[in-house]
Amino acid sequence: MAKRLLVLVPPSQSKSSGGRRRSRAGVFDVVLEEPRRQVLLVLSDFVSRASPRELEVALNARGALLERAVAATIELALGRSPLSLAWRRYEGIVWNHLDPASLTPATRRRILVPSGLYGLLSSEDPIAEYRLRMNVRLKPLPSLAQFWRPIVTPLLHDRAKNSTVVNFLPQEHAASIDFHVLAKSHDVVNVHFVANDGQRAVGHDAKAVKGVLARHILTAGLDAIESVQWRGWRVRRQGSDVFVAAP
Repeated sequence: MAKRLLVLVPPSQSKSSGGRRRSRAGVFDVVLEEPRRQVLLVLSDFVSRASPRELEVALNARGALLERAVAATIELALGRSPLSLAWRRYEGIVWNHLDPASLTPATRRRILVPSGLYGLLSSEDPIAEYRLRMNVRLKPLPSLAQFWRPIVTPLLHDRAKNSTVVNFLPQEHAASIDFHVLAKSHDVVNVHFVANDGQRAVGHDAKAVKGVLARHILTAGLDAIESVQWRGWRVRRQGSDVFVAAP
C-alpha cells in the first residue's frame, strides 16, 4: 500500500483580507500557542517602535501595502483579527495553480505550510492576515527560520508518521526544518526547479508549475509525478529527488 503523502509548500506573500472573528481550532494551535505568542509579541513591539525604513525592510512592503501590513499586525496583537482558512488566505501564484478550492478538506489537510508567524500549519487551519517572512530577524529572536527549526522539526516528525513528505519549499522556508534529521526516519522527496543552464529556476512559471505539480501528486500520487506536462516543463525523478526542468 502506498504511503500517505504530505506536501510542504511555502506560504504566499499575497493574502486576502477579511474573514470571521471566530473559527475552529487549527491542527497545531495548541502545541504552538506559546512560540506563536512569543513571535507575535516581538513583532508587535517592533512595529510599534521601528522607523518607516525598518518596517519596509522587515515586512518587505511599501506604501499602501506596508500600511495594510502594519494595521494587520496591530489588529492581530489586540486579538481582533478576523480569521480565514489558510487556503483561502493565500493568493499567490503557487496557490492559484494549486487550486485548493477544488480539493477535498481531507486533501487540503495534507498540505503543510511553514510560516514565519505560525511556525507550521495545514492549509485547512484558520489564520489571520499577516506579513512576515521566514528569513526576518526580530531581536532578541534569531532569524525566524532558526527560531522555528527546533520546534517545527519534531512536530513535523510526529505529523508525518507513516507518510512520505514531498518538499516543495524554497530555501527560505526549508531552513525552518531539519531535513537531515527528518530523512533519518521518514521518506522525504525533495523537488528542485532548474533552468536550462542547471541553475535554480525562478519567476512566475517556476512558481506556477510548483502549484501544478503539488496538486498533481496530491490527487494522482507520487508515482504519477513524471507524467506531469505543463508548458514544456519536464519532470524527472531520481531516487529521493525530483528535478523539474524549464523548457
